[in-house]
Amino acid sequence: MMKRLVLAGVTALAVGASIMTFTRPADAAVGLHVSGRDVVEANGQTFVMRGINHPHVWFPGQTSSFADIKAAGANTVRVVLGSGKRWGPSDDVATVVALCKQNRLICVLEVHDTTGYGEESAAASLDEAVDYWNGHKDALIGHESYVIINIGNEPIGNTDPGQWTAATSAAVRKMRSNGFQHLLMIDGPNWGQDWTNTMRDNARTVWNADSRRNLVFSIHMYSVYNSAVTIRSYFDAFRAMNLPLVVGEFGWRFNPNEVDDQAILAEAQARGLGWLAWSWSGNSDPILDMTVNFDPDQLTTFGQRIVNGANGLKATAREATIYSGVNPTPTTPSTSPSVSPSVSPSVSPTAGTRGCTATYSIVNQWPGGFQGEVRVTAGSSAINGWTVTWTFANGQRISQAWSATVNSDGSNVTARNASYNGSLAPGASTTFGFIAAWNGTNSAPTALCAAN
Repeated sequence: MMKRLVLAGVTALAVGASIMTFTRPADAAVGLHVSGRDVVEANGQTFVMRGINHPHVWFPGQTSSFADIKAAGANTVRVVLGSGKRWGPSDDVATVVALCKQNRLICVLEVHDTTGYGEESAAASLDEAVDYWNGHKDALIGHESYVIINIGNEPIGNTDPGQWTAATSAAVRKMRSNGFQHLLMIDGPNWGQDWTNTMRDNARTVWNADSRRNLVFSIHMYSVYNSAVTIRSYFDAFRAMNLPLVVGEFGWRFNPNEVDDQAILAEAQARGLGWLAWSWSGNSDPILDMTVNFDPDQLTTFGQRIVNGANGLKATAREATIYSGVNPTPTTPSTSPSVSPSVSPSVSPTAGTRGCTATYSIVNQWPGGFQGEVRVTAGSSAINGWTVTWTFANGQRISQAWSATVNSDGSNVTARNASYNGSLAPGASTTFGFIAAWNGTNSAPTALCAAN
C-alpha cells in the first residue's frame, strides 16, 4: 500500500492498438497462466481475481483472517510479506501457502520491502526481492496452480521512475533463470500508481523479457484515479495492447477528488478484470480498513462496499476450479512452435445473435499453423450456455481445441461451451482456444454467438 497518496496529473492515454500477443501454446503453461488478456487455470478456465490484501507481515498472528476473507466471498488473497530488509523476514511462506489452500483461496504473495525504491531510502531493490523468493523456492515450486508471485510491491517511487523498465525486466529474467514457472505479477512505479505512464508505455518490453510470457501487470489505484474517465483510459490502454491487467490495490472515495472505487468495480466487472482491495485490517490509515480490529462482524463502510456491494465479492467472485473439483482435461497443442509470424495476426469484428458476443483472434502464427482464441462475453443478462459459429474463408482446418467442444463441417465451425464455462454472469467473459492449419491467407472470420 502507498504510505502517501500521490496527487498528480495523468497524461492522455493514447497508445497504438496491437492485438497480437506472442503467447506460448497451452502445453507450455504450468498452473495459473496467461491466455490473451486473461488469467486462466491449468485447465484453461478463466480465473478473475476478486480479493483482499492482508497485511500478514505486520500481524503474523492473524491467521484466522484467511478463513474470514474466504467467508467474505473472496477467491484470492494478496499476502504482504517482508524480505527482512525493512520488515520480517517472513520465513513462514510454506505456512501461508497452506493457509491459502486450506481456505480455497488463490494466494498472491508479495514482498513489501521494495515499496518506493529510489525515493524511499530504506527500500529493497527488485533484485533483492528476487533473492528472497529464491530463498523460499522449496515452499513455492509445485504450487503454480495456487500461487501467484508479485515480485515486489510498488517497486519504484517518483524519483527516476524510468528505471522501472530495466529493473523489472531483469527481475523477471532472474526469476525464470532460478526456475520459477509461476504466473508473475508486476507492479508499476510511482508508488504503484504509474501516473507517469511508465509501466503502460513499457509493458511490452517487460512482457518480451519473460521467456514464458506469463505476467500480469498490476496497477494500484488511489488518488490519481479519481474519475471514471481516468480509470477507463488506463484500462483501455492495456486492452488495446492485449496485455493482462489487474488492480492490485485500491481504496475508496472517502473525500472529494479521491479514488473512484465504484468506477473501478463497475469497469473491472464489465471487462473481466481482477481486483484486490486494500486492506482487510490493521492499515496505518484506518479509513482504508475493511474490518475493525480484524473482526469480520464489524465491516467498515469500505468493507460493506467491497463485500456486499453491487459489484463486490459476494456478487461477482467465483472460486478457482482447482478447489471446486472441476478439472477438465482439454485437448491442448502437442508442440511448441517457434513463433515467427510472416503476417500480422488479426481480429474479427465482435458479433452476436442472442445474449452473447464472440471475438475471434489469432494470438500466435507460424508457417503452416496458428493458435486461435475466441472470447465469449455475456450480454446484459446471465447465460447458462453458448454456441459460437463461424466460417473460414481460406481453407483453414482446426486440429486441436480446448475449453470448448469444437466441430467442423468443411469451412463451417461450431463451438459449444464446456461443462465448466457455459454459465456467465452479465458482462462476464470466458475464452476457448484451438490450433489450426493455414496456407497462403489466414483472414479472421466473423464469429457469431448465441446463448443456449
